[in-house]
Amino acid sequence: MFLRVLVTGSSGFVGAALTSGLAKAGHRLREASRSQRTVANLREVEWMRLPDLEEEEVDWAPLLSGMDTVIHLAAIAHRSHIDSGQYERANRIATASLVRACAHHAIKRVIFMSSIGAQAGSAADHIVTEEDEPNPITAYDRAKLAAEEEIRRSGVPFTILRPVIVYGPGAKANIATLMRIAALPVPLPFGAFNNRRSLLSLDNLVQAVLFCLENPETINRTFIVSDREPITMAEMIATLREAAGRSPNLISVPPEAVRALVFAARRRALWDRIGRELVASSACLQKLGWSPRVETKAGLRAMVQESMSPLGLGRSA
Repeated sequence: MFLRVLVTGSSGFVGAALTSGLAKAGHRLREASRSQRTVANLREVEWMRLPDLEEEEVDWAPLLSGMDTVIHLAAIAHRSHIDSGQYERANRIATASLVRACAHHAIKRVIFMSSIGAQAGSAADHIVTEEDEPNPITAYDRAKLAAEEEIRRSGVPFTILRPVIVYGPGAKANIATLMRIAALPVPLPFGAFNNRRSLLSLDNLVQAVLFCLENPETINRTFIVSDREPITMAEMIATLREAAGRSPNLISVPPEAVRALVFAARRRALWDRIGRELVASSACLQKLGWSPRVETKAGLRAMVQESMSPLGLGRSA
């Protein structure tokens, strides 16, 4: 059975992969983004301009007309030099406006792409599950959690997904930073970094969304989404280097010494991402039948190898 699906933020890193996956699965799509992609020329895909969520009051009616389901990806992600009010406008207020319009148009379900940050910030001293009390740290994370609450109050059937850091061809932010670090032509001081991090393959995330669309047991529930097993920081850097055909070349500097340098540089948030643990469990979604197909090390290797291929050289990283 195909659905008529509106995808907001369809031109982004996740949106581009997701719309392609939805089209292959036979769904009829309406992409909404600020820039049009080539895939929008396919017969099964219609493109409409999405107004600037930071600046404009959105008239959602033309976008929602004739749709069954909305997958809401559009948001401001982590940026430097941005005030909390911009996160509030684009991530909470725009979402609240969208779900009010969804209620008016009798949309059957909203799937909302939240963030693990809405649950636990960037580090935790225990395995994070959906049962934990949410503890967002940044303005971005707080706005995502507030958007979740708007959705729950709307009365529209929903599924909320809280993915951990997503990697894949064209990944930006944290993953792009790790790839740049791994590419440095010097030994790196991560050999003793045994702190574990949960990651999420872009392919696994797309399959999770497709699974939720087809499974009514996911309605009105919130799920963490992650690969099956976490990976240590040392394994992460070594895997990225080996995938590029290089020796891992990691030296075992005590993490405490690296921590002192990072703190001296006033980069405590960086330490949370590279020196602390964040293990998040996707067991709730797996119990319903979703199974992550891509194993983390294999996914990281594939990402590096595609970025090095002639077709991947033009991708944004």
